[in-house]
Amino acid sequence: MGETGFKSDPVKRFDDFEKSGRLAGLHGVVALRGGRIVFERYFDGNDMTWGRPLGNVRFGPDTLHDIRSVTKSIVGLLYGIALEEGRVPALDEPIIEQFPEYSDLASDPQRRRLTIRHALTMTLAMEWNENAPYTDAANSEIAMEQAQDRYRFILDRPILAEPGRGWIYSGGAVALLGKIIEQGTDQSLPEFASEKLFSPLGIDTIEWIRGQDGKASAASGLRMAPRSLARIGQMILDGGRSDGRSVVPKSWLDQSFQPAAMVDIGWPGMHYGYLWYVGEEAITDRTGTYGERFIAAIGNGGQRLFVFPRFDFVLAIATGNYDSPDQWRAPAALLYEVFLPSLTAT
Repeated sequence: MGETGFKSDPVKRFDDFEKSGRLAGLHGVVALRGGRIVFERYFDGNDMTWGRPLGNVRFGPDTLHDIRSVTKSIVGLLYGIALEEGRVPALDEPIIEQFPEYSDLASDPQRRRLTIRHALTMTLAMEWNENAPYTDAANSEIAMEQAQDRYRFILDRPILAEPGRGWIYSGGAVALLGKIIEQGTDQSLPEFASEKLFSPLGIDTIEWIRGQDGKASAASGLRMAPRSLARIGQMILDGGRSDGRSVVPKSWLDQSFQPAAMVDIGWPGMHYGYLWYVGEEAITDRTGTYGERFIAAIGNGGQRLFVFPRFDFVLAIATGNYDSPDQWRAPAALLYEVFLPSLTAT
């Protein structure tokens, strides 16, 4: 293993892909190996924040970037912190009981069966559609943001099947969890996150976009620099610890990364834990082919955080290909054709 932490140098692979145009829209990439930065690149490019154009942005180590639905995975960490402190309900508690203002909805026995665990695993089985562009009110997250009361909008969705049986991607589920964290901690989501997660990791600068109701969007509102996102990945590798102190309970991480539901996102073998994707990739080296477990957070536009525990490897990616059908291409090229070969090649 060379000083870069790789078996083979990814720089030439990266440069070749960048020159060929296969990394179009890439704004920043940070790779950690053994707890240190072993690769980092930034590019100028057009960007936006929650659909609002920012024009051409010169990206660097401290430049904030929308992480979109990677926010959901971070909310999963926050729920675990709050749970350890006894400030939020246990996982098998009914969600509707956390919203007593909706007593009419609580009278529905089927709705009372929906639990915190179902929200964390996105197995609420409630009607929700985020396949439409995030500029279209046909997208349930956009409809939620436009609703007079976002929480009633979510809780009033029709229940389509047995809760816990099938996975339906839902920003609404995470909005409910964000509200429950705020109620239990008596802090806004950004305040609680800064105190309990970001500050202990040395993350000083973030932005949390607020919806029309003035509340921070738990589903997709965070803006962070790729370096900051990579620090979260490193904390996961370190069992929830940073600088000798516990930040996220290791027991919560262990639960979060257990496959709870099979997901259909065009990625074979992908599962979902507590707001984190859990997968296994076929890795080939001189000893043969084997399955390599990894953890991922995924956001619109090509935002990615990959954590490979056995390789002690973290990869944070920021791109600006929002709502594009090809948004997966640059992150896939970086993972499969630049970095994984550099970790496994002999």
